[in-house]
Amino acid sequence: MDHPRPPQDRPDRLPLADPPVHRPDAEIIYVPADQVLATAERDGAHSFDAPGAEFTHRPAPGGQGEWCTFETLIAEHHLADPALARLARIVHAADIAADLDTDPLGPGLLAIGTGGLDVEADDQTLLARGTFVYDALYAWCARQVAEPAEPRA
Repeated sequence: MDHPRPPQDRPDRLPLADPPVHRPDAEIIYVPADQVLATAERDGAHSFDAPGAEFTHRPAPGGQGEWCTFETLIAEHHLADPALARLARIVHAADIAADLDTDPLGPGLLAIGTGGLDVEADDQTLLARGTFVYDALYAWCARQVAEPAEPRA
């Protein structure tokens, strides 16, 4: 569960967040930020991207920077998929402003997330469209990690 449309500088808080991590049958609902925890408790749901939420930004291991919610979800669910790890680096760069330049695809994902809010008012439609974006990025990441490294000269 998330809260209403997020600030435009937080792509992992968009309704298009985390499709490779969540269950395909999961329902994402939107409530005001101050109601996320109470609604999650009442409905037996998982909260994310709200103050005090179960899944949100956290300090990175070793105290170096912070994890975005996507990274938190991957760690909490013990997902050891190299393609998912590659996707997490992209999402991290798009979501953590200080780390925008840590992955060359981060600015593009940030642009898609920000632009998505501008062109689609319906959260469920945005979720469906965002799922396609994340599925496509995940497929690209899977292809990247599967290809043998080029020999260096």
